[in-house]
Amino acid sequence: MQPDGFQTKSKRIVHENRPWLVVENHSVEFRENGVVTRTIDDWAWVVTPDYVCVLPIYDDGRCLCFEQCKYGVEGKTLSTVAGLIDPGEDPLMAAKRELREEAQLEAKNWIPLGGFRVDGNRGAGIAHLFLARELGPTAETHATDDIEPMTEVYLDRAGILKALAEGKFKILAPAALVAMALPHLQG
Repeated sequence: MQPDGFQTKSKRIVHENRPWLVVENHSVEFRENGVVTRTIDDWAWVVTPDYVCVLPIYDDGRCLCFEQCKYGVEGKTLSTVAGLIDPGEDPLMAAKRELREEAQLEAKNWIPLGGFRVDGNRGAGIAHLFLARELGPTAETHATDDIEPMTEVYLDRAGILKALAEGKFKILAPAALVAMALPHLQG
């Protein structure tokens, strides 16, 4: 007897632009009480790399964010430290690497907030969210491969609340990260 829910019967690649994107068509069976109730033969599934978003929080409660332009966003957006997880890399190791590369910082205290599927029906990778505390400068200098220039912005709890209310975080993962960070920030 098959479990209730969904079962993937087959997959085929319809577009490939590795490592950034693979689009697949899946044949998916829906089951209820062990009985197939429906089959969809062209369920689109998007494969993109998993990534990390990190919010560095200084001892005084200020958070390091970045103002930048992104190709898929109109105008400027606020964002956080972020980057792709390399193949075989642990999300926490990727978070530590990205913090060193983008902010030239290291953290002694890491708070994982979870890994979240970007699109529950179509895939599109998993965003792993972290808070970084007890910050200090890294001894190493790193060149970043970011194509967008970034301006550092320091926000306290009130500043984050205002930026969220004004829609200044225009990308879901950084917006979710800063919203989830609020209980960890000083009033």
